[in-house]
Amino acid sequence: MYVGVLELDVVLGDVRSLKQKRSVVRPVIAELRRRFDVAVAEAGHQDLYRRTLIGIAALSVDAGHVGEILDACERQVAGRPELELVSARRRWLGPDD
Repeated sequence: MYVGVLELDVVLGDVRSLKQKRSVVRPVIAELRRRFDVAVAEAGHQDLYRRTLIGIAALSVDAGHVGEILDACERQVAGRPELELVSARRRWLGPDD
């Protein structure tokens, strides 16, 4: 089994409160979960209202498939006009870990 973890550091557009932040981040997380069948959550910057860290995990018996899923998730977030993707970081766990 291969597990890939993707951390997306994101700056939000015109957001002025934590309530507005939730209204932007929740649909993004729900869409990733629905479209790609991945585990996803807001994993950092919870106290900042214009920034978030979205954590995504995918697993498969094929490392290439995990990479394709994480690539698609990254493209999906980067393509949203209300978000600015600052950085993307990946980690891998394989059968020997």
